[in-house]
Amino acid sequence: MNRRRLPSLLVPWLLWAPVHVAWAQTPAGERSPELRAETCSVEGLMDSIRRGMRSKSPAYQRYLRELLKESAVTLPEAQLRAAFERETEPTMVEHLAAALAAKTDRGEGPETLRLVAKRALEDADPAVRAAATRALRRTSAEELTGDMYQRLVRDASPEVRMEAATNLVEDNQFVYAGAHGPASDVAVDAAVASSDPRVTARILGNISTAPISAQSANRLHALVDSDDARVRAAAVTALGGVPATEMERARRTLVAMYRDEPDVEVRAAILQGIARLGFASAIPELRALRGVDPRLTAEADAWIRVLGTGLQEWSLLLREKQRMGQAH
Repeated sequence: MNRRRLPSLLVPWLLWAPVHVAWAQTPAGERSPELRAETCSVEGLMDSIRRGMRSKSPAYQRYLRELLKESAVTLPEAQLRAAFERETEPTMVEHLAAALAAKTDRGEGPETLRLVAKRALEDADPAVRAAATRALRRTSAEELTGDMYQRLVRDASPEVRMEAATNLVEDNQFVYAGAHGPASDVAVDAAVASSDPRVTARILGNISTAPISAQSANRLHALVDSDDARVRAAAVTALGGVPATEMERARRTLVAMYRDEPDVEVRAAILQGIARLGFASAIPELRALRGVDPRLTAEADAWIRVLGTGLQEWSLLLREKQRMGQAH
């Protein structure tokens, strides 16, 4: 996967690179310095970054991470891998893992990325597992690491589980722009595999389900019967964005679910899902449901008004609903 390079970040590393000063004999017998640049050292760069991480500036720390990622393209892979395997400090593990992931995204073999995934899954220190997991964010890890995310969301550490959920959400949004079916299916699979309701809700409530497969859609339908209201609300939200081939079934599920659902927040999510699936055609269904729960009559009316504007873009409908709410 191609990524935007930041060549300007290499300049400070060139300044840090070890320089050998030799003394050459001049014809007049005087000695003058001759500069000979040596190969960049992984250890030298790591020592510089380790010192720089003492800075209290988050921006500078991010800069150092990007510096290592950019430098990784030219650093010897064997040295980088060895440094990663030796490192035990979580912050430095994260920096090295991100550098290795960057090498994979820029043409190196997937074995390098799998080395990072192995540590995210198997390291004895949960802080290191979480750090290695964070380093895989916004990379091609989903495509190259098999069932890694289904395993990470079942990790014994809540931090690791939530880092994995955040990776799936951010990859879906920023790497695949919500348009890559296999990536959305990986996210759904992980959400279903998780037994942590917060993780399942985090994933399903924030990914695009427009390109999911029929099998993933079936899994979402199963989750609307969850005992946890957070999971039901997230599954409803995900069903609201399914592809055209799944829309009619999803509408029937949500309409039937609304009358028996006891949780007001889940019911509010159902109203939004019905609106999103049907746009203006959902108005009759919303009118039929508006009296079921007096607490949400105003919410149903708000959706009826905004759908009546005829807007055909979901983001515009959401913005208009927010504007109408502020006006009242």
